Amino acid sequence: MLAIYLQGFLLGAAMILPLGPQNAFVLYQGIRRQYHVMIASLCTLSDVALICAGVFGGSALLSRSPVLLALVTWGGVAFLLWYGFGALRSAARPGEAQSEESFARQSRWKIVVTLLAVTWLNPHVYLDTFVVLGSLGGQFAPDARRWFALGAACASLVWFFGLALLAAWLAPVLRTARAQRIINLLVGLVMWGIALQLAWQALSR
Repeated sequence: MLAIYLQGFLLGAAMILPLGPQNAFVLYQGIRRQYHVMIASLCTLSDVALICAGVFGGSALLSRSPVLLALVTWGGVAFLLWYGFGALRSAARPGEAQSEESFARQSRWKIVVTLLAVTWLNPHVYLDTFVVLGSLGGQFAPDARRWFALGAACASLVWFFGLALLAAWLAPVLRTARAQRIINLLVGLVMWGIALQLAWQALSR
């Protein structure tokens, strides 16, 4: 079960590594030290809910319809290839660094509402949890599936709290052009690797 847990952990980490709107928001709040622990907690709880829905409910739903499974799988492959291409293109254009300055200082409840919006209204999160994590985790037996989901959930816990608590030290480095190029290059390669893995599994069915 340790191997399955580690597989879930590593795949979950790969899913949350890209600096999307949610990570940018956590990073910015961590830099300001404004409710950053609360933000990390809400991000983790949201990810746990989505991971469980994808690995358990979502995978069961997809398994009942081979056509639906094929559609979401190849849709996920296309999305991951597109996302990876965008990351690699950004790596070649280091001047296009993502900005977090659009998030203004707000009250606690406005911050919570903003976080829930960038998390639950982001279509990418459903592709990550239902298509990628759900498709891979759903292939395991029920007992092993729990370990896979636990590994992915632990990756979210480590990432969000680590990002929030260390943002004051990491942000100046992550916002440099060189760091952005390295991160985008790694993200692009990881996304393409996952896309090829999903495509191989779909063709092998």
